[in-house]
Amino acid sequence: MAGTPIKFEIVKHIGVINRNDRGWTKELNIVSWNDQPPKYDIRDWDEQHERMSRGITLTKQELESVVEAFQNELE
Repeated sequence: MAGTPIKFEIVKHIGVINRNDRGWTKELNIVSWNDQPPKYDIRDWDEQHERMSRGITLTKQELESVVEAFQNELE
């Protein structure tokens, strides 16, 4: 599958987590990858949202678990 184009659609932009010196932003979005159901997605994007780094995708249940873990850590 090397060289196979990756199809993606940013269904909803939720927010920017960080911006680096090169202009790339670490973002939380809802993204559909290769026509699959959309998932929550955290990764770095270039300014035009044409190139991206490796990131992490989460289902709603997984995101809820992460939020709960963060809340417990911050108490």
